[in-house]
Amino acid sequence: MADLSTRISDFVWKNLNEKHVTGKSDPFWESLHNTGTELWLDTGDMDEAEANWSSEMAALTTNNSLLNNEIQKGIYDVFISEAKGVVRDLSPDDRVKEIAFILNARHALRLALKFGGYVSVELHTDTAHDIKAIQSYGKRFHDICPEQFIVKVPFTAEGLIGARLLKDSGVKINFTLGFSARENVLVTKVSRPDYVNVFLGRIGAYIINNKLGDGSGAGEKAVISSQNWVTGLSAENPWQTKQIAASLRSYNQLELLAGTDVFTMPPKVAAAGRKELSGKFSSRIHENYDVNIFDNAKDAHIEKFWEVDNKVIKLGDRLAVKLPATGSELIHIAYDEGCEDMFPSLTKEEKGFIASDGKIPLHSRWEKKISEGKIAPDTLLTLAGLASFNADQQMLDQRIRSIIE
Repeated sequence: MADLSTRISDFVWKNLNEKHVTGKSDPFWESLHNTGTELWLDTGDMDEAEANWSSEMAALTTNNSLLNNEIQKGIYDVFISEAKGVVRDLSPDDRVKEIAFILNARHALRLALKFGGYVSVELHTDTAHDIKAIQSYGKRFHDICPEQFIVKVPFTAEGLIGARLLKDSGVKINFTLGFSARENVLVTKVSRPDYVNVFLGRIGAYIINNKLGDGSGAGEKAVISSQNWVTGLSAENPWQTKQIAASLRSYNQLELLAGTDVFTMPPKVAAAGRKELSGKFSSRIHENYDVNIFDNAKDAHIEKFWEVDNKVIKLGDRLAVKLPATGSELIHIAYDEGCEDMFPSLTKEEKGFIASDGKIPLHSRWEKKISEGKIAPDTLLTLAGLASFNADQQMLDQRIRSIIE
């Protein structure tokens, strides 16, 4: 495998000749940056990124969906065909997975060389419940570009363990698919990553789509709660974790969440903010945004997005003292500490519902389990996010198969 990894790394780096973009300083982004917020673009599209890049921006982030968008344009079809020879000795399924890794690394390298900042790279969704695979692919990403790659690991039991093992080996970690302060408290205590996320847009969408409230303020409240928890934990720890307000949906969130450690901004949101806002930013990380929840949502436990109870803190402390060897062991401990709703047991039918409902789960399907404490809204969004990434990963993999078989 070592020889193959070397061949793949050499192939990924072969004939790279990206023209470096020197971003110009922009007083608008400088004002936002001065509140303490790092500015990252949330895109894999090179042209979109270049159109919005400024010297105040520090990184780009991709994921399975964004990478798939680029692959489906056909711009890598010839490269995929050439990659077939590099992985010719592998089984058909392993060939596809390795070429997917090659594509992810190649596109991320192009972004890194062109813009000069960090680039977050996402693991193949097949690794989400496989600690050894998380370690192996995460380390291989790091070895290809140790100065600029940040490895994204998803919120699963195995992800918590795999991310910690990678972090302990010197790999920068962006722990992804987080939707609440309590998830991020657990992640910070156990995995000690460089970054955690709250994908705030989907929180509001979950509330609105399921007629549980008007959605206003919910995502922002979750981000600020998580930010303050993570900052507090980092002040106590020898490692530092930063909070990402992930994949902003609306340009006014640039103002509402100014001062958050990191923004990941889709180019359209960044462009709209640059056009519509005054550019006079001040930190808002101590705001307490009101959330309008309807009377019918009293048992929907929407507060799970921003409240952190002692059970989660005890679980994090226990797991931090002795990292479990397996995901099953971690889940058993979570149940023992009363945190079943973070790692629910799902039937085959329920897993089908998660996949079919898309990024925003149908609350009515889960009402009884939520009220019984067997699952929670933040957990539902995490599971739905991974299922959505998996669907896009399968599309990407299928394009690879169509070219190499």
